Amino acid sequence: MKTHQSSLLLPKLSSGVLIKRYKRFLADILLDTGVIVTAHCPNSGSMTACCEPGRRVYVSCHNDPRRKLKYTWELIEMPSSLVGINTLVPNRLVFQSLKAGILPEFKSYDSVKQEVKVGGHSRLDIVMTRGQDETCYMEIKNCTLVVDGIACFPDAVTERGRKHLLLLRELASAGHRCVMFFLIQRMDAKIFKPADHIDPAYGRELRSADAAGVEILVYDVTLDLEKIRLGKALPYCL
Repeated sequence: MKTHQSSLLLPKLSSGVLIKRYKRFLADILLDTGVIVTAHCPNSGSMTACCEPGRRVYVSCHNDPRRKLKYTWELIEMPSSLVGINTLVPNRLVFQSLKAGILPEFKSYDSVKQEVKVGGHSRLDIVMTRGQDETCYMEIKNCTLVVDGIACFPDAVTERGRKHLLLLRELASAGHRCVMFFLIQRMDAKIFKPADHIDPAYGRELRSADAAGVEILVYDVTLDLEKIRLGKALPYCL
């Protein structure tokens, strides 16, 4: 995906109908041309309510001979919104927005780096610095589960997600600025809540992180078949 100021430009998309998603990373899709293809599904979550057979979906095509699958599933059309299911998008979009100075909360930082090793074997998505002494750590999570206007994360039990929260909490307790950033890859959410009904342990850890000083930010996107850009900040309820 290419960047264009505050937007990520999507690759050229072909449309079809989802037949089934299986083994997490595979999806059979009937293209509008009448051809059935197996596409890579770049999302390891359960994709609850976002992988129903019969939904219209959009895929990109890649002719790289090193790829096992030529197609990548990018979007699904839900009744109230297009939904971006590619989990690589949130990190790229937030990083690009930070570099462009679009997020007012972080305009004063001198540098923005991705995928930085922090303490032992852990990595966090974003590290920002100001001068020699100020550091801000950020972890970004992709959210696609929205029911009745309520966005929820996670959509499956996530031990890795809890470890990230624990690391952020430890860094915040040591005096660093830390941010948990939830990007909702759709346009029909009004508020965010932790998915206690799916992973209550994650919800407890998120509340503990919040109490320890970890900032929580929630943004949605504006999305069409050509581009995706950061939308508006949404409220959250813990």
